[in-house]
Amino acid sequence: MKRSTILAVTVALVLGGTIRAAEGMWEPKQLPELAKELKAAGLEIDPATLTDLTDHPMNAVIDLAGCSASFVSPKALVITNHHCSWGTLQYASTPENDLRKDGFLAKTWADEVPAAPGSRVRVTVEVTDVTDKVSGALEASLSGAERYDRIEERQKKLIAACEEDEGHRCRVQSFYGGLRYNLVKQLEIRDVRLVYAPPGSIGDYGGDIDNWMWPRHTGDFSFLRAYVGPDGKPADYAEENVPYEPEHYLRVSPAGVDAGDYVMVVGYPGRTNRYRLPAEVESTFEWSYPRSREQFDRMLEIIAEQSADRPDVELKYASMVSGINNVNKNRQGMLDGYAGSGMLERKNKTIEALREWIGSSDERRKEHASTLARLNELIAESQATRERDSALANLGRSSMLSTARRLYRLSREREKDDADREPGYQERDMVPFKQRLQRMDRRYHPDVDKALWSYYLEEYRNLPADQRVAEFDAFVGLDKPSKLQGRLDKMYEKTELDDTETRLGWMEKDRAAFEASDDPFIRLAVAMYDGDREREAESEAEAGEFQAARSRYMETMLAFLGSQGKAVYPDANSSLRVTYGNVRGYSPRDGMVYTPFTKLEGITEKDTGEEPFDSPKTQLELIAARDHGGLALASLGSVPVNFLSDVDTTGGNSGSPTLNGRGELVGLLFDGTYDSINADWDFNASTTRSIHVDIRYTLWVMDKIDKAHNVLEELGLGHLVTARGSD
Repeated sequence: MKRSTILAVTVALVLGGTIRAAEGMWEPKQLPELAKELKAAGLEIDPATLTDLTDHPMNAVIDLAGCSASFVSPKALVITNHHCSWGTLQYASTPENDLRKDGFLAKTWADEVPAAPGSRVRVTVEVTDVTDKVSGALEASLSGAERYDRIEERQKKLIAACEEDEGHRCRVQSFYGGLRYNLVKQLEIRDVRLVYAPPGSIGDYGGDIDNWMWPRHTGDFSFLRAYVGPDGKPADYAEENVPYEPEHYLRVSPAGVDAGDYVMVVGYPGRTNRYRLPAEVESTFEWSYPRSREQFDRMLEIIAEQSADRPDVELKYASMVSGINNVNKNRQGMLDGYAGSGMLERKNKTIEALREWIGSSDERRKEHASTLARLNELIAESQATRERDSALANLGRSSMLSTARRLYRLSREREKDDADREPGYQERDMVPFKQRLQRMDRRYHPDVDKALWSYYLEEYRNLPADQRVAEFDAFVGLDKPSKLQGRLDKMYEKTELDDTETRLGWMEKDRAAFEASDDPFIRLAVAMYDGDREREAESEAEAGEFQAARSRYMETMLAFLGSQGKAVYPDANSSLRVTYGNVRGYSPRDGMVYTPFTKLEGITEKDTGEEPFDSPKTQLELIAARDHGGLALASLGSVPVNFLSDVDTTGGNSGSPTLNGRGELVGLLFDGTYDSINADWDFNASTTRSIHVDIRYTLWVMDKIDKAHNVLEELGLGHLVTARGSD
């Protein structure tokens, strides 16, 4: 064999095969169209079974509202990422008992602790196309505001009818820029409890330094449980509640996967923007992302300054800091990936090809000629006010002001019939509304909030006077900048909205009580109310115009791509999706090859004894003793910790189950590589990779480190507890 051939074969094996990455976050109903590709990649079950949301494995995958997860036992044991339980770990922690650092294990059901207020387990039970009922027969002559109101009214009616089925939460989701709408019905379980999470030195090993990076050695997993009332129906937390009994749950495969094996990820990816126009790409990467990077950097500095030597304050803002760090690194990755990527040029070429396709037919010219022009016109109008819009949005970033505005708005909305209220203020919204007010108790400190708000007011003050909010300026005395800080100090000193019971009490008060209040933030909210509604109406009118134009554009784009024989997936929108591919490494740049697995020994190599590389001593001893507990991958000679695949994922997929070709759980999706971040806008098959925690590492930690043997027994893997020794 020639040396070049040997090299090619060797690289193929290291990278995990030469199968082309499978682009697309597909709706389950689209999968039969991909049967040939799925079978070729390694799917062993019938793709048609993946279209049934009431059957295995789809019915086992759940929505955690911001993350994904799955049932893994008949008693509603839920597995998800460690970072998806971060808010709960923070909420349940105290400076003396920090669960983020020490981890948590409930040995019995009675030991399980309530998740943070507002935590939900949602099981999708039905998806219905309601396009005709939402946007059907809308007159072309409607203004943007009229179109927005008509669509909103229709959606609220659909949701109200759907939620007559007690215990379910429904929503209408837009696809292809508003070209199509689905009504999604989910069983909503309100009593969620923490079962087990490893210590931060495992669950967050590498911290922000390793975030989005490869090689990775993070045990990003945790377990929750869903509870219902004794009658089996969703209920608020109560001691007498019992574990929910799901119709289906995933089986864990301790055999895991090897290089080249088929994997698929099922979950609720947040949002992608792959069909955006070049003008939107340019504005995002050359204005929005650089600006947000600067703001996030300053926010982190302010929080660090205010929480220095104050562990109680640090604990309150730990979740926010973690979130900002994550988004901040994401933004920088976006910017790094954009530079020299040719993304904008490729977007322009796509649009030029679209224009040529439209122009090559009289019928298409007649039907689609004005599509691009109208959408670009709206984009230009929107971008012309982006400085103002950003500053006004940040104006409300005081927790006290935003709370006062929401509470006063509630009193005004309650003067209407429930069906006529704005979304977020209907009776269906009152439980999450209340829980949001409750969560503030563990996530707010006046010194930090005031310092952050002061920073954002600096940006606001730079707006021309005619773009500012006159009522706000008069109230805080913006015409006397030297006295502004003193005014803010007094507002924070005098408000009582920082008390939980006081905040909750305002939920029941009427408009007159607000207008008679002497609380400074409530007075400010009342003063700003009319102007807020005027600006909201302007925004809704713009949204209505965009819906008409963008849905028309996507209709054109789908026809264009369809003419090339392409199946087209919609951008991610937090709806249930399936993405598939293979375990596979990649070469990010010349001379560098990333293999598809990391192993235990890499933890030791990274360990410094200090955060974020402070592996538990017990773990280091076990690694040194090569005590693999029967969970080693033969081709690796060790227990795999994390692995790469070429599946197409994004934010919201965190915690998604990674399944093998038989639909068995082999890992959890928890991140993408730094080279993959731009995939939200521009998929690149050669560099897009997702990072998964390997189920074998999860089981190894449970058995060897945390002695979570009760959880292993529940998973049906009690036999692993007895596996001892080296291999």
